[in-house]
Amino acid sequence: MRLLVRTPNWLGDVVMALPVFAALRAHYPGAILAAAGPRPLVPLLSAVPGVDEVVGVARGGAAARRSEAEVLRRGAFDVSVLLPNSFGAAWTARRAGIPERWGFAGQGRRILLTRAVTPPRRRGPIHQVDRYLELVRGLGIEPAAVEPRLEASASMRARARALLAPAGGDAGPVVGIAPGAAYGYAKRWPPARYARVAARLVREHGARIVLLGSAHDRDAGHAIESSLAAETRSGPGVLNLIGRTDLAALIGLLAACRTLIAGDSGAMHLAAALEVPVTALFGPTDERLTAPMGGHAVLTHPVWCRPCFFRDCPIDHRCMTRISEARVLRAAGERLVR
Repeated sequence: MRLLVRTPNWLGDVVMALPVFAALRAHYPGAILAAAGPRPLVPLLSAVPGVDEVVGVARGGAAARRSEAEVLRRGAFDVSVLLPNSFGAAWTARRAGIPERWGFAGQGRRILLTRAVTPPRRRGPIHQVDRYLELVRGLGIEPAAVEPRLEASASMRARARALLAPAGGDAGPVVGIAPGAAYGYAKRWPPARYARVAARLVREHGARIVLLGSAHDRDAGHAIESSLAAETRSGPGVLNLIGRTDLAALIGLLAACRTLIAGDSGAMHLAAALEVPVTALFGPTDERLTAPMGGHAVLTHPVWCRPCFFRDCPIDHRCMTRISEARVLRAAGERLVR
């Protein structure tokens, strides 16, 4: 059987969907298990244990969907498990000629599915990992694991070693800081606070600080770098790689970290899936929905307006600014010495 999983389109969501792959691999041990997702996420999908094939597809409008259907048709898949809840995902799978199409009902797509699972209707927040696993259970498959897991390849780790060389080889534990967030500025902790925490980790633990993120996070990285130089007078122990890595290199770098400090972001989910201890800072988003799974530190501050899910705070950003440096330093330090 050739079994295809159509992944979500966003980095963090793909990571939270990884237990689906483990469940399908355990339930169908003899199947060819393939993952299809946006082309920029192909390096991530190639690091998923148990995946035999990876298919990169374009994102966009009608033309991209037609292209995806043709790519999937050439794969001659027997079954498609559709994690996106959109009508377009089901329509594309049908257009690709995949005989069995399994997914959540809704969005007017039940007629396009050969097995339609009723979405969960439990009261209260449902973590996104659990939501994906509800689809698996609805298909009569008991999940094999509930925590997302990734394996950095040898080439990913080799690239990370080369990038880390300017930071001093094996001189000290690597602490990653991912200060950005694709969702919006409201999820960002102040850069000066990251810098002061980093300076303490350098002084007290001999840490090598690596700043990680996409090109959109460069302003936060430069602000941290400048503040850290002022804190330490010379800025030792910091390597700013924000905007200088692709996804494969990022996975390798996170795998090399002893711990990561981050907001609610794709880097946070990647590190947790690589079994790197995380200190996660949650403000406008809801940790009950997207916190990293496992024994990680999830820091919040109770204020009346959270979670608001705003991209920019209309008042004083109190949900983030009231998370103290002392709490972050303590949580990161505990994970650093484990």
